[in-house]
Amino acid sequence: MLSHQGAYNQNMEILYILIPLGILVLGVAVWGFIWAVKTGQFDDLEGPAHRILMDDDDARIPKRKGEKTTEPGK
Repeated sequence: MLSHQGAYNQNMEILYILIPLGILVLGVAVWGFIWAVKTGQFDDLEGPAHRILMDDDDARIPKRKGEKTTEPGK
């Protein structure tokens, strides 16, 4: 039974490394989330999705040679 007890103690020693490491990883994740909220990463979640549907990029389409522009003022 002593051999089992020694193996149990050796396996439990890994917790002295894993628990602080887990707390450190959790702390980094919480810090990253707080940083993202403070810097406005979550302010406009729907804007880019709606912006791609708007048809405002006609002026950026290159014209062929000899084709007249239909833009007002040009």
